This record gives sequence, structure tokens and C-alpha cells, in this order.
Amino acid sequence: MASIFTKIINNEIPCYKIAETENCLAFLDINPNTEGHTLCIPKQEIDSLFDLEKDLYNELMVFSKKVAIALKKAVPCKRVALSVIGLEVPHAHVHLIPINEMKDVTFINKKKFSKTEFKKIANKIKASF
Repeated sequence: MASIFTKIINNEIPCYKIAETENCLAFLDINPNTEGHTLCIPKQEIDSLFDLEKDLYNELMVFSKKVAIALKKAVPCKRVALSVIGLEVPHAHVHLIPINEMKDVTFINKKKFSKTEFKKIANKIKASF
């Protein structure tokens, strides 16, 4: 059965897309820790980040860096944190989280945004590339 991320890639489920290449996709996390919390994924469904073939792993990391740079320009923060947890969805993914303090990466205090707010955030990040 396809993961929720594969369904997003296949346009079966909508997302707030930030960036896309032939092999990678970035979109806003719909259950974010902070404003701009973004997920970067390979389009190939592979469960664990460290199971990715070397070239795809490197491509995802370079892609994530580009997204993080745009994210930092768009969302006021001290830094963009990178987290790899991967238990909630069996599809390799990188969390890029704008942070101002350590509690921003705890995955406990989630933020709520309306569809309009999500669209505004996504557009702000896309404009920063």
C-alpha cells in the first residue's frame, strides 16, 4: 500500500508544495512545530533515509539545503533545524523546522494554521528561492 507521501506525490492527496525536482518534493507539514515546518522527501518510496541509494541520498540533502535557505529567508528564525525521525510515515523524509528555541523541535507543541495561512506561508517560502 502506498504511503501518504506517495499519495501526495501522485496528486491523490493535496499538499502545500514548496519546491520540486525530478526526484524530490518539499511541502509544508500539516501538523507543524512552527510556521514554515517543511518536509523534504524523495519521490521514490523507501522507508528509511539511510536505505536510500547514495546518489538519491545526496540529492535529497542538497535539495533540502536549498529549501532550508529559502525557508530561513521567508520565516523569521534563528536557525532552520533538520530532523530525521521517520517513524510516523514509512517513507524517508527530512523535517526542516524554523527554530528560535529548543522547544521548537520537540514535536510536542504543534501549531494550527488555516488553509489560507498555509497557502500564504507556502507562497512566501516559494518566493524566497
